[in-house]
Amino acid sequence: MRACIIAFALGACLLQQQARLPALTWAWLLLPALVSCWLLRTRNRRAAMLLFIALFGVAGFYYAAARAEWRLADRLAPQWEGVDVAVTGVVAGLPQPFDGGVRFDFDIERAEPAAARLPRRISLAWYKGARREAFRDIAAIRAGERWRFKLRLRRPHGSANPYGFDYESWLLQRAIGATGYVRAGGTARLDELVLRPAYLVERGREVLRERYRDALPGYPYAGILIALAIGDQNAIDAKQWQLFARTGVSHLMSISGLHVTMVASLFAALVHWLWRRSSRLMLALPARKAAALAGFFAALAYCLIAGFAVPAQRTLYMVGVVALALWLGRVNSVSQVLCAALLLVLLLDPWAGLAPGFWLSFGAVAIILYVATGRLRAAQAQEQPAADLRTRGAGLRSHAEGLRRGAAGLLQWGRIQWAITLALAPLLLVWFQQMSLVSPLANAVAIPMVSLVVTPLALAGSVLPFDFILKLAHALMALQMWLLEWCAALPAAVWQQHAPAGWTVALALAGCVWMLLPRGVPARWLGLPLLLPLFAVAPAAPAPGALWLTVLDVGQGLSVFAQTGRHALLYDAGPAFNPQADSGSRVILPFLRASGIAQLDAMVISHDDNDHAGGAATVLAGLPVAALYSSVPAAHPAWLAAQGYRLPCAAGQGWSWDGVRFELLHPDAASYARERTKSNDRSCVLKISAAHGSVLLTGDIEARSEKELLARAPDALRAEVLVTPHHSSRTSSTEAFIAAVQPQWALLPVGYRNRFGHPREEVLERYRASGAQMLRTDKAGAVLVKIDGDGISVEPYRGLRRRYWYAD
Repeated sequence: MRACIIAFALGACLLQQQARLPALTWAWLLLPALVSCWLLRTRNRRAAMLLFIALFGVAGFYYAAARAEWRLADRLAPQWEGVDVAVTGVVAGLPQPFDGGVRFDFDIERAEPAAARLPRRISLAWYKGARREAFRDIAAIRAGERWRFKLRLRRPHGSANPYGFDYESWLLQRAIGATGYVRAGGTARLDELVLRPAYLVERGREVLRERYRDALPGYPYAGILIALAIGDQNAIDAKQWQLFARTGVSHLMSISGLHVTMVASLFAALVHWLWRRSSRLMLALPARKAAALAGFFAALAYCLIAGFAVPAQRTLYMVGVVALALWLGRVNSVSQVLCAALLLVLLLDPWAGLAPGFWLSFGAVAIILYVATGRLRAAQAQEQPAADLRTRGAGLRSHAEGLRRGAAGLLQWGRIQWAITLALAPLLLVWFQQMSLVSPLANAVAIPMVSLVVTPLALAGSVLPFDFILKLAHALMALQMWLLEWCAALPAAVWQQHAPAGWTVALALAGCVWMLLPRGVPARWLGLPLLLPLFAVAPAAPAPGALWLTVLDVGQGLSVFAQTGRHALLYDAGPAFNPQADSGSRVILPFLRASGIAQLDAMVISHDDNDHAGGAATVLAGLPVAALYSSVPAAHPAWLAAQGYRLPCAAGQGWSWDGVRFELLHPDAASYARERTKSNDRSCVLKISAAHGSVLLTGDIEARSEKELLARAPDALRAEVLVTPHHSSRTSSTEAFIAAVQPQWALLPVGYRNRFGHPREEVLERYRASGAQMLRTDKAGAVLVKIDGDGISVEPYRGLRRRYWYAD
């Protein structure tokens, strides 16, 4: 049965890699296949079993496909994008305030016009207004309230970049069918509280969050306690998350499986102890069954308080399977219980396999079973010959025996920590391109402190009217943070590298399995060579004279990465989204690190508009940059953050790397003395010429600058690939400029349904008339360009990694 469940899981996970959903009518073929399997069992039992396992895999595939089709049917219809609709519904989750307003999930009950096809749940933002003239007050909004809003919605859409976060997948997993924002007018609160269980739970969570904020005003780690108690991870700031990632304890600072299991175990042990004190209760129900029920309902209550997030749900299902096995007295094989939990998780959430936490949590449990089971049996075998000795002189030896058992327990704990760190390292490098080398040390202290002390105190303080409990929890958390900061400051605390190739990950996992075999198995060291390709095999690089270029999808902004054989350049750094997040932290740095780029030889910031320079300071702080070329003012944060050479870009500057020529064509040096020159018209224009083609990067130049370039260097504008000026606005891409460039490809960096209306249709028509092929980042995602001996290759990332949930 375990093989069948694993096959079902593999089938469900395989579905999540498909570009399109299969036709469900093919699933009916499972019925005659099952009949064939039944008939075959009498003739060839082994063949029938193999066929049965394969059918389970197919069943998992089509079950996930059916669930996906039903969920996609609850998405916003395309014709209702960008249209004002009036809706009535309920605030379905914790409102999350931010500098510009508040975000919240919203369940739609009614819509006007009635013909509007709207999803059941959406994600909304209520903005204060980006400009002073557009500023408006936002009413206090609470979970469980019924409101009437005028909304403007759009289909789920996010940036699509190599090694980037898949926002559309995340929305799919949360059953969010649209995103949007509240429009002015027609806003009214209709009910203070809708009396439904889910909304009552969310209101309770909000009350608990307010309790923490009132009891711990201005306390630096209050947000961590809020996250531990009610699962509000937004309460933890970005710097704290960076510390947790560096020390490998991020899993402890949210409602993780460890915390849910801890709460369940604590309540189960307490009920078991109390139950055994009553003979009447013992006669009515065995203590083990009572403890199993108590553990499950405690886990359920904690998950509800935590917002019933997907990771907590997975753990709850696992606890439920264990509780059922204990109730039925069927705990004969831990691996069977684990497989049953796996099946239940995927039946309830077929998208679980998309989350790294799914693989890490089940993988960690499997490693513990793999490492501990054989050693426990060996320990029991060693204990048996000495049993008679322990019966004599027990009083004299009890203290020494306790010390010995404690030391053995600590040794076993250390072995398990080492095994988990080793075996999960390949997966961590795949998803995060880094692993904490101090993680075993940090977790050895943090797991008991956070799970067994801080979290119980945080939960107790949330329901008891005594502030000193929360203050005690905060003081202990402050001590834990001091220890984590000490660990993070150790030399080589974190290993960072490129994203490993798939075949190296498979070899490394095989090597980990071999190295973790029980003591006594010969040549366990042979697993070590299988780990070496994971670290030693570097990503491919361009040949001499070749150029690889990636136009990253940063929304309404621009960022382009150029790579030659031994050098790397970044042109622009995309927008800043808010004071805590920008394109540098969310898109550029993850892409560069996963690509194996440890430093930039040059960085060009075309001008000081936010959509081009917003992420520059983050990139400069995150990677060494040898030289910065820019037209930004001397007081700009990016200019001040640069540690290498800083040069105002000017026409005539240039250099060569690995047979590839880089030339700055604009602005001219005299433009810096003209104060009335617009920032856009001072954009740095960079031409990159490889042996078999060239690329022109134009920033936000407009018609005036295009005219200057045509007058000053018309022959230098010729390029096979053009990143279009100013996001293809109506003030750029004149006919004369396009004719001078003669691009074969026009790449348009634009945001999905951006408020500027880019690209303009008249500009698109000019590029069509020129014969250029066009790719837009809002539809193609990142665009990957290769110019080498095979010619010019231009590929959209959404096409290379097509998934069924991508909006058309």
